[in-house]
Amino acid sequence: MNSPLAGRPIAQVLAQSPLDALDTRVLLCHALGLTRVQLITRADHLLTDTEAARLEALLARRAAGEPVAYLTGEREFYGLPFHVTPAVLIPRPDTELLVELACERLPRGGSVLDMGTGSGAIAVAIAHARPDAQVSALDASAAALEVARGNAARNGVHVDFLQSDWYAALSRSPRRFDMIVSNPPYIVAGDRHLSQGDLRFEPVDALTDHADGLSALRAIVAGAPAFLGPGGWLLMEHGYDQAQSVRALLHGWDQVQSWRDLAGIERASGGVLPDR
Repeated sequence: MNSPLAGRPIAQVLAQSPLDALDTRVLLCHALGLTRVQLITRADHLLTDTEAARLEALLARRAAGEPVAYLTGEREFYGLPFHVTPAVLIPRPDTELLVELACERLPRGGSVLDMGTGSGAIAVAIAHARPDAQVSALDASAAALEVARGNAARNGVHVDFLQSDWYAALSRSPRRFDMIVSNPPYIVAGDRHLSQGDLRFEPVDALTDHADGLSALRAIVAGAPAFLGPGGWLLMEHGYDQAQSVRALLHGWDQVQSWRDLAGIERASGGVLPDR
């Protein structure tokens, strides 16, 4: 037996793992190709040499800090399965607030643009929840768009994807949307969180603007009037302490407000483009 885990029952591996119990269960399911229910019903299963080696490698990488989502290539968002790679941010529950706000405010048959789509989580979730909507999404990263296209196909929805550095590519064929949504990079350059936890492994350009955390938000707000129809919503996710600053960026817009996530933090802000 090459691995010390070989020959051990699943229940013992779970009980003795130095990692978080949930992480261990997820990695066990992935290594053994089992569902969560099967993991429970096969608790006495003895790991083979191959299974043990595969699991040991995953546990070691997780112990070194690699995110579970990158190890398994999977993350659930808004009740849907998403493939994730180190080319995209890992979708987080906080961002589901943006999807809920968008679905509530998007008119029947309306069009929505997701800026900086990454894995496509926001765009795909909206398209799935609102099949009547026309959903478009852009990202500057070709690698991210490849992941996003795969996630749209996986979840059986249609999204028009475009490679663009914010509004740049749209300027060549102007059109207007009923809504623009975005979860842009908003972490301040040098923030200690960038060197902690999962963020160490995620694409840094999708996390920080390498400035004051507001430059991407400024660009989105400044460019929105050229691509948003009058009376259309602009909705943006931002940092826990940026709500007031983002509302200030929307000076002159209508219905400017912020919304709190499940933790009570002002996580998203937006407004309506004046119809005048």
